[in-house]
Amino acid sequence: MSARYDVVGIGNAIVDVLAQADDAFLTRHNMTKGTMALIDTDTADTLYEDMASAIECSGGSAANTIACLASLGGKGAFIGKVKNDQLGKVFNHDIKAIGVDFPTEAATEGPPTARCLINVTPDAERTMSTFLGACVELSAEDVDTNVVRNAKVTYLEGYLWDREEAKAAFVKAAQQAHDAGREVSLSLSDPFCVDRHRESFLELVENHIDILFANEDEIKALYQVDTFDAALQHVRGHCNIAALTRSSHGSVVVSGDEVHVVDAEPNVTVIDTTGAGDAYAAGFLFGYTDGGQDDLVHCARLGGIAAAEIISHFGARPETPLDEVVKSKLG
Repeated sequence: MSARYDVVGIGNAIVDVLAQADDAFLTRHNMTKGTMALIDTDTADTLYEDMASAIECSGGSAANTIACLASLGGKGAFIGKVKNDQLGKVFNHDIKAIGVDFPTEAATEGPPTARCLINVTPDAERTMSTFLGACVELSAEDVDTNVVRNAKVTYLEGYLWDREEAKAAFVKAAQQAHDAGREVSLSLSDPFCVDRHRESFLELVENHIDILFANEDEIKALYQVDTFDAALQHVRGHCNIAALTRSSHGSVVVSGDEVHVVDAEPNVTVIDTTGAGDAYAAGFLFGYTDGGQDDLVHCARLGGIAAAEIISHFGARPETPLDEVVKSKLG
């Protein structure tokens, strides 16, 4: 059966607030550099007041991936919860304006639309403080089964795996996708997220996931091992494909007995690592759904090209259309 979408992403619908900061700012607010922490309303207000001049834009990990997919020329949809407030309207408008379908109904009551306060230090590390707001209200009822069944791949954001309602939404989406003969992908999102949910993540990966995305720290955290090679051996039998990113060392793709090592793009000046993993997943899935199932190296190369564009500037969305970047790199 033909598919209407290449990828549907399910994740947190968040408005990103990005600002530059120094290490003293992180220390002052008890932040761990390079990680994501969940915060409450009061903390969000305090941090926002102390942040430098900021850029505000629609974001969220899976939403960034689908935005990058659209920039590559893919057809995407996104499922995520916002409230019918000003930030919710901004998110809705922004994601639809880039060509992504957004079928989720906005909430009319409950917590406000989520926001992520991202502080980027001079070493290009991003430290994120997230107020989830309306995101926590996402449930299985919000999963549009028609959209999921009409997507080649359903992409799940690990950050969303905090509440039972969201877990039920993931499982429902995975079951609907597989029932329709589609594939399911998961991003582990963050090592702290993995630490919170290791056992349930392992069960999810083994029973529901075809394509797993993780960085080196996340995959080591999942299997509680000290080396990347040890994690590689563990993940081999748990899903069909694991695409594992290693920052400046590129990525490693594991599929059965195949192991592909793909170098990072050369000569990239790193400005801000926000969204690098999201963009990598977009490039990989674009290649995969565009007939690249038998050429995982090409998929990984597209992921690396997309990630390189994202880290070369401030913010998690592409400044140059990614289809143009790919054309300039690959012809």
